[in-house]
Amino acid sequence: MLAAALGLARAGLRAAGRPAMLLQARFEGNTTAETQPTVRPKDDVTQKQLSAFGEYVAEILPKYVQQVQVTCFNELEILIHPDGIIPVLSFLKDHTTAQFKSLADLTAIDVPSRQYRFEIIYNLLSLRYNSRIRVKTYTDELTPLDSAFPIYNAANWYEREVWDMYGVFFANHPDLRRILTDYGFEGHPFRKDFPLSGYVEVRYDDEVKRVVAEPLELAQEFRKFDLNSPWETFPAFRQAPETLKLDTGEKKEDVK
Repeated sequence: MLAAALGLARAGLRAAGRPAMLLQARFEGNTTAETQPTVRPKDDVTQKQLSAFGEYVAEILPKYVQQVQVTCFNELEILIHPDGIIPVLSFLKDHTTAQFKSLADLTAIDVPSRQYRFEIIYNLLSLRYNSRIRVKTYTDELTPLDSAFPIYNAANWYEREVWDMYGVFFANHPDLRRILTDYGFEGHPFRKDFPLSGYVEVRYDDEVKRVVAEPLELAQEFRKFDLNSPWETFPAFRQAPETLKLDTGEKKEDVK
C-alpha cells in the first residue's frame, strides 16, 4: 500500500510539473509543437475556393464589382461601386451558395488624401457555411450612400454611428441621427477638422432645469500651447551660452 501511494504521489508531481516545464520552454524560446504561435496558417485549398467564389460573384454582377481579392490568406474582399450596395448585399444574403444573412459589422475609414476619402466596409457572416466576407465601397463628404437597412436591420445603429463620427449620409435610412455625440453637436469627430478648444461648452442650468449648450468663452487670450521645455519658450530673455575656446599655447622647443 505504501509503495502504491508513493507511485501515485510521484505521478501527481510529474503531472503538476508539466505546465511549469512548458512555461519555462516558452520563456526560453523553444519552438515545439505545443508552443507555436496561434497564427492562421496558409491554406491553399481554402484560398482557391474563396478566389473562385469571388470570381463567380464578379461574373454575376459585373456592373458593380470592381475588384476581388483574398487578403491575409483566407479573407475574401469584394470592392464594389457605390451604386451596387443594394444589389450586391441582396445577392450575398439571398443566394443559395452564399447565405450571408448576418451583418457582423459596418464601419468606415477616412483617408483625406484620396478623392473619395471615405471607405465604407461591410463585414458579413454566413452561419450556414461558417464563412465571412468583406464588402468595401467608397464615397466623399457630399455623396450619399444607399442604406443597407432594408436588407440588414442591424445596419440601423451602425450607419448612425458612421454618420455621427464621419459624416457619411445614408439615403433611405429610417432614423438617421447622432448616436454618440451630444445634442446640438456640430461637426464629425473622426474627421479631425475641429479646433481642440471646441465650439460650445455644456453645463446644467438651474433656472431652466436642463443641460444647455453655450458658445465657448475663454477667460484668457488665446495662447499657443506646445510641448517644449519652459526653458526653451523664452529664448529672447536668455543669454546665449558662451562657446568654450581652448588655447593652443606656445610650442616649446625641444631641449636636447
